Amino acid sequence: MSNVQNQPTAVHRQTRGKFILWTVIASVVAAFAAWLSAALALEVWVMFAGFIAWFTRPTTLTNSLAAMLCLWLGLAIGAVSGVLTGMLVPSLGHLALPLVVFLVALLIVGLRTQHVTGNMLAWFLGIVTWFAAGFDMTAVSFLHLTGATSIGGLAGYTCQALNRRWAE
Repeated sequence: MSNVQNQPTAVHRQTRGKFILWTVIASVVAAFAAWLSAALALEVWVMFAGFIAWFTRPTTLTNSLAAMLCLWLGLAIGAVSGVLTGMLVPSLGHLALPLVVFLVALLIVGLRTQHVTGNMLAWFLGIVTWFAAGFDMTAVSFLHLTGATSIGGLAGYTCQALNRRWAE
């Protein structure tokens, strides 16, 4: 017998019916969040960044809300780092980007042990979302991305709440 067969699995045991119900609830909530985002002229992929952030630490409401905060702080630091890099390019050239990334990483990785702001995955997801969106640094841009990710976070909460009530 191989080692793999002897190791315990981390699979959450559910009855077949509860597994199917959990899957359907998550799918319906995600579909509704996608529809709402599109109806509000928000990017659906940005909504999913919020959905993903919510589930980076889904054990408690506090952890999930902290993950959303880290996502939003990541959006903000992404915006600031883009501006800072642009300001430093004239004097530092190609060294501007690695310097700014180093400073941002120092901050985020340095916060990893903090209870509320220690979710590195959510921070970096926020930064990626900011840069992938390609928006100018304006309050409207930040509100747009915060709104779309909030829909994703609310969808994550809804999914979690409904599944805890009926499928777990």
